Amino acid sequence: MATTVTSKGQVTIPKTVRDLLGIQPGNAVDFRMEADGQVVLTKVTGAAAVDPIDKWRGSAAPGPSTDDIMAMSRGEP
Repeated sequence: MATTVTSKGQVTIPKTVRDLLGIQPGNAVDFRMEADGQVVLTKVTGAAAVDPIDKWRGSAAPGPSTDDIMAMSRGEP
């Protein structure tokens, strides 16, 4: 099954492959290079499918305002 690479390096996974692997929009996939040069596509499941940034999203406390930062940079009390 052939597909074309776009100028951005993107490809469309054929529907038959998506259906076979159960890939839905928003799912993560992994490409693994085998020793013989073949590339294997797998659907990422479980904890590995979670964006590593998501676990930190919203964890920072509010910081100083822009006015506070400008005052600090000017050496104002």
